[in-house]
Amino acid sequence: MRIGKINRATNETRIDVELNLDGAGKTKISTGIGFFDHMLNLFAAHGQFDLQVTCAGDLDVDGHHSVEDIGIALGAALKTALGDKRGITRYGTFFLPMDETLALVSLDISGRPFLVCEVGNLAPMIGGFDTELVEEFLRAFAFNAGLTLHAKILYGKNSHHKVEAIFKALGHALKAAVTIDEKIHGVPSTKGVL
Repeated sequence: MRIGKINRATNETRIDVELNLDGAGKTKISTGIGFFDHMLNLFAAHGQFDLQVTCAGDLDVDGHHSVEDIGIALGAALKTALGDKRGITRYGTFFLPMDETLALVSLDISGRPFLVCEVGNLAPMIGGFDTELVEEFLRAFAFNAGLTLHAKILYGKNSHHKVEAIFKALGHALKAAVTIDEKIHGVPSTKGVL
């Protein structure tokens, strides 16, 4: 089993993350931000990852520190779970429709962190979730996991649908990228290293 466990404590947040890449979509999520809990549940369910996340953060300030730090911890857990990356497919791309919205997430487990995030205009808040934090989460996750990550809303109107489509597509794209391919011997790179 490919499992990553991360405990992260700062003056702003205390976070525990456990990610099992070979799971079945079982989750136990408690971040203090209901909409974000929902997004992490969807990410794990669609990726078929087992995911546990607990966060005690300074939500009296706002959700920024909690969401960004969870991205950091989840990215680190993914990097740990992948180990030497032998045999992984490496790339994953998924288009996800949700009602009037169409999202694209494409990623490369490259070891070269990069984020392109084009989600268009969003309502400032969805429930208690500040939508500016979508990009902050994706950046923290990508840079700590070592992913090249592109997330784009091709079209859509409803902010809830847009954000939900991104998280679901991220789960599907990552599931494809971490899948073990028996035809791949060693690391999937002509350089011999990722």
